[in-house]
Amino acid sequence: MIQLHDKTFEPFISAQELDYAIQNVAKQIEDDFFDDVPVFIGVLNGSFMFFSDLLKHYSRPCEVSFIKLASYEGTQSTNDVKQLIGLNQNLKGRSVIVVEDIVDTGNTVVELKKMFKAQEVKHFKIATLFFKPEAYTKDIKLDYVGIRIPNKFIVGFGLDYDGLGRNLKQVYQLSNTNNTMINIVLFGKPGAGKGTQAEFLKEKYNLVHLSTGDIFRYNIKNNTELGQLAKSYMDKGDLVPDEVTIKMLQDEVEKNPNAKGFLFDGFPRTIAQADALDTFLQTKNWEVTATVALEADDEILVQRLLERGKTSGRPDDQDEEKIRNRYQEYNEKTAPLIDYYKAQHKFHSVDGIGSIAEVTERLSAVIDKL
Repeated sequence: MIQLHDKTFEPFISAQELDYAIQNVAKQIEDDFFDDVPVFIGVLNGSFMFFSDLLKHYSRPCEVSFIKLASYEGTQSTNDVKQLIGLNQNLKGRSVIVVEDIVDTGNTVVELKKMFKAQEVKHFKIATLFFKPEAYTKDIKLDYVGIRIPNKFIVGFGLDYDGLGRNLKQVYQLSNTNNTMINIVLFGKPGAGKGTQAEFLKEKYNLVHLSTGDIFRYNIKNNTELGQLAKSYMDKGDLVPDEVTIKMLQDEVEKNPNAKGFLFDGFPRTIAQADALDTFLQTKNWEVTATVALEADDEILVQRLLERGKTSGRPDDQDEEKIRNRYQEYNEKTAPLIDYYKAQHKFHSVDGIGSIAEVTERLSAVIDKL
């Protein structure tokens, strides 16, 4: 917690998350302007830290300039954008990328578009570190977005509260925000007991258990619109696109408006899916509270599954080569997610070997500290 003037703020976005987002924005701009020399224009004061780090990650030739606008007083937008310091160079026929710290209502974006339209630029693009889709009221497309956030007031990394907080290396939000839900992402190799422990977590912490496998089966069995769409890909032997999976997940979340939290089982499986989950939760002013991985040695689990296969009747539990392929795929796909959630300080590893009660106790010790 930090105190700025009369208000208390709590950690919201880590320095690692910020750097990851900025690298992504820089890469997108490089791809779009590989054969051009764009002019980056920073909107002061808020964008100075984002602007600096963005250019550190941008490896192509470019030019730099600044303008200064004002539209905030305290923690509220005044909706009155005033140009304080204008441009001093001719931009006619140039590619311009305006670098903003945050876009909420979009009033500043409208003013900027008018300004650069009058300059007769070749390309006009907006790059913003933060975007509040709930607050945005304009039709102008934002070309590059670092992080989508709920409609909450934040400080740090260039953003201030009445002059304070711009120099903070991470981002803070006003305390006492509505972020009391417990949302857990559960990882576990086949045979690690994830299903058994999911039932425990669901009951003890009053969570809604969302298993992507169960959700897929429900939609396909009931011939829902999303189920038909997913089946059309599966019938062709193609992977179901992330947007279909996340839409199924969103629909299940919407069915439980009074939930105290969710247990995500089998999702996310990739960085893109993790980003999609974070973005969706942020639209509801929620977040992933923690990710918990049940860890176990592959050799122990192989033998456990082969034993299970003697009674389960599942062919994939009876073929050692198939079992090892499943573990290899899990290890390859999960490794990037571990780094992703470690960067957010949300990753927790739990020893999955032992009795059900022993593993349950280890899980409880982790979650009770959240």
